[in-house]
Amino acid sequence: MAIIDIQVPDIGDFAEVAIIEVLVQPGDTIKAEQSLITVESDKASMEIPSSHAGVVKELKVKLGDKIAEGSVVLTLEVAGAGAAVQAAAPAPAAPVAAAAGQKTSPVTIPQAPESINPVASSFAGTADVECDVLVLGGGPGGYSAAFRAADLGLKVVLVERYAQLGGVCLNVGCIPSKALLHVAAVMDEVSHLSAAGIDFGAPTVNVDTLRGHKEKVIGKLTGGLAAMAKMRKVTTVRGYGAFVGANHIEVEETTGTGQEKTGSKKVIAFQKAIIAAGSQAVRLPFMPDDPRVVDSTGALALKEVPKRMLILGGGIIGLEMGTVYSTLGARLDVVEMMDGLMQGADRDLVKIWQKMNAKRFDNIMLKTKTVGAKATPEGIEVTFAPAEEGGTAPAPQVYDLVLQAVGRTPNGKKIAAEKAGVAVTDRGFINVDIQMRTNVPHIFAIGDIVGQPMLAHKAVHEAHVAAEVIAGELQGNKELAAAAFNARVIPSVAYTDPEVAWVGLTEDQAKAQGIKVKKGLFPWTASGRAIANGRDEGVTKLLFDDSPEAHGHGKILGGGIVGTHAGDMIGEIALAIEMGADAVDIGKTIHPHPTLGESIGMAAEIAHGSCTDVPPARK
Repeated sequence: MAIIDIQVPDIGDFAEVAIIEVLVQPGDTIKAEQSLITVESDKASMEIPSSHAGVVKELKVKLGDKIAEGSVVLTLEVAGAGAAVQAAAPAPAAPVAAAAGQKTSPVTIPQAPESINPVASSFAGTADVECDVLVLGGGPGGYSAAFRAADLGLKVVLVERYAQLGGVCLNVGCIPSKALLHVAAVMDEVSHLSAAGIDFGAPTVNVDTLRGHKEKVIGKLTGGLAAMAKMRKVTTVRGYGAFVGANHIEVEETTGTGQEKTGSKKVIAFQKAIIAAGSQAVRLPFMPDDPRVVDSTGALALKEVPKRMLILGGGIIGLEMGTVYSTLGARLDVVEMMDGLMQGADRDLVKIWQKMNAKRFDNIMLKTKTVGAKATPEGIEVTFAPAEEGGTAPAPQVYDLVLQAVGRTPNGKKIAAEKAGVAVTDRGFINVDIQMRTNVPHIFAIGDIVGQPMLAHKAVHEAHVAAEVIAGELQGNKELAAAAFNARVIPSVAYTDPEVAWVGLTEDQAKAQGIKVKKGLFPWTASGRAIANGRDEGVTKLLFDDSPEAHGHGKILGGGIVGTHAGDMIGEIALAIEMGADAVDIGKTIHPHPTLGESIGMAAEIAHGSCTDVPPARK
């Protein structure tokens, strides 16, 4: 017998994450790849698995602890290990992005360990439909993969359980939330105009009409997808898909506006498959089954506007929905286990956002966890506890609406992937290589199901790679077959008011990693357009490599923006990172004046020392 340490593996572009659940106890006998703890990052939660089988001797962490790569989770007694050794856990259940802003490495996607690969089932039945490519899931990743494969001349079948294509993003996520956030932003903007002598009076909100507006936006986009699928001759099969063999999938057909099963089944034979089955919102087990407890989908249904609303989780999804409900009249509380909201973004950017939004909140409960809830006639009574030993927590509170926004979990366990021989991790993720290929060579996976960040724009790019590789292999096109997902950075955006957007290395990460950077910080108080808009609270920040070998001409490593339309501008910074631009490249690119976008050029000029729109730097 030997005692080994199980450590936290690479957790991507997060310096620290908080433990929200401990899944094992001392004395437990565990298997290799069994999950040990659940941690929460900005957009999702993930489970950290064990690299070995054995008996838990001692836990080194507790609920609410912050951990980083290399942190020891527990000590494990293992058989046949020889002398005591240090053992790092394997790549987490989610293959995650490389730390944002790394100078040489693009986003990496590790492979699943060979030892857990299942054996594919043998299917002896007959197929109702045959195709070159089967795509399971019709979200942004799925329909993009299907359309790209069809454009490349392949026969494609797309399986989707809902009545409309578009997945969570178009139907109950990105698009409807942005439709409501736009309305909220206009309402807030109108209220600001009273300072300029324009007063429209208090708004009258018709929730039914607003809900109809949101549904109209969804319908326009999903209807367009259906038309494009038809134009491309993509066959859409509606229902739940589950693998029955390495080259066959069985679909339980659905009908109606929801997911009602018809009782009919259809078998599809394929040469290649792309799994794009997505994720679903995490539901805390102690929350009551009550219509006043909702996830993001329930919040977007907008049944009514509560007086008091609690947001569980201080990440992007919860804060976006909180923005909408607050503008419509709700008072907000938010509870977050970590020491700040909107983890992942630099604290200086979040501080500006929080100052602008303080009026929305009655309570911001940091370093606090939710430990219980019960439904009462008056509302949902929620009980809190400190996330750290020695901390304090508020007394139980009653809310009209509770939004669970503590992350999303992948759907890998719901598609019988093991019958196709595809390895699925304990948490439900599917590991892939840089061509989005699973451990089964002719089956690919993309989107939320392959790991963080769980973002639609990442899924679309992965989709194009998978479709191109498949087309290249089936058609003997070496150029297409060589396609790979090698993005250096993936931008993140909180579509709150003001918006917060960031990409690449953050200032906090640079400090944690010991990377020397030169900062160009342009305050919007010096932006003519921001002042004219009455929204000069924002800043634009760029970070450049300032290591000795850069000789003062370091390439851009990252950037962040807080302010109106930050999300519309962050793409320029992402492009600059991808192209290896330096401060001179960006600063000498002529930006139109007066615009918010020119703040990027001016931030580069500040880093370079040539900006004439701010006071001279102290010497």
